[in-house]
Amino acid sequence: MKLAIVGGGINGLSSAWQLALAGHQVTLYERDALMAATSSASSKLLHGGLRYLEQGEFRLVREALQERRWWLKKAPQLTRRLPILYPVYRDSRRARWQLKIGLWLYDNFAGRKGIGRHRWLTAAQTLRCSPHLNAGGLTGAYLFFDGQMDDRKLGLWMAEQCKKAGVQLLEHTQVHKVSQDARVLLDTGWQQFDRVVNVAGPWSQQLLAQSGLAQQPLDLVRGSHLLLPHISRYGHMLEVPGETRIVFVLPYQGHTLLGTTEVRQQLNEPIECSPAERRYLLDVYNHYFQPAADSSQILNQFAGVRPLLAGSADASKASREYQLSWQGRLLTVSGGKWTTARALARQVSRIVGKD
Repeated sequence: MKLAIVGGGINGLSSAWQLALAGHQVTLYERDALMAATSSASSKLLHGGLRYLEQGEFRLVREALQERRWWLKKAPQLTRRLPILYPVYRDSRRARWQLKIGLWLYDNFAGRKGIGRHRWLTAAQTLRCSPHLNAGGLTGAYLFFDGQMDDRKLGLWMAEQCKKAGVQLLEHTQVHKVSQDARVLLDTGWQQFDRVVNVAGPWSQQLLAQSGLAQQPLDLVRGSHLLLPHISRYGHMLEVPGETRIVFVLPYQGHTLLGTTEVRQQLNEPIECSPAERRYLLDVYNHYFQPAADSSQILNQFAGVRPLLAGSADASKASREYQLSWQGRLLTVSGGKWTTARALARQVSRIVGKD
């Protein structure tokens, strides 16, 4: 079949690759550069999503843990195994036994594709690993493992796999409208295909609206990150004081990556880290680490918009699952997370092949 993919983020590229491997003729359209938006503004983690276990998203976590191993194995030059500490304090919201159950599930869902089992560290052992951590009230930490990546470069690696499989990648080519009979409207006019896959991420519903087609509700959630000076070779998964939210403090390319926030966003608003988000992230950092950091130490900052399935009043509890829906010969992909891009793409390929 002759197929069009709209969207050059990680889900679009992965879908194009899987469809080309299945023998289809695939053209991918990206209005900007490949991997230029949401897919290159992540927390740089290849992970199952330990915190999603609290929301009962067992299928997603299991799938993500299997996919985590695939990325680490296939692109070792752009990925690595990262040790992460989850420090436990006397006033922590999650009890040690709760974390133990979660980490036991995490390890078991990974099964033979695990990359290291969790273990408990005493307070003294924790501070030897991360000497700048606040020692007051610290009872210890769980050490576990996840994957870390250079998200933009890993996405461009996937683009190379697309090219090898015969995908035509067209950057700086905007699709203005799509139709249920598998046409796309470019600056040069309408182009006809056998199927069109709309994988435009946060802009997927906007494209449907421009096309006069029914939309599915999405939660558009901005996630902002700060880059600070290096503090530890270990990652840290930290409870936000007074909240159940989690923030990561991670070593990244010789610096420290701090994030993320979860703020609802409109597409007509600037996608950038706000002053309030900077204060929020620095407050969390300074609660856990000494010496304190201030805005003068911010080396860089970035933000991206995640398209999450709607239905949760709390953005931090919105599902990271994905959803596929047909309108005629137009398939729209909604939701999803970075680590599961290839699994999502396999599902797209199966559905398109069956239709």
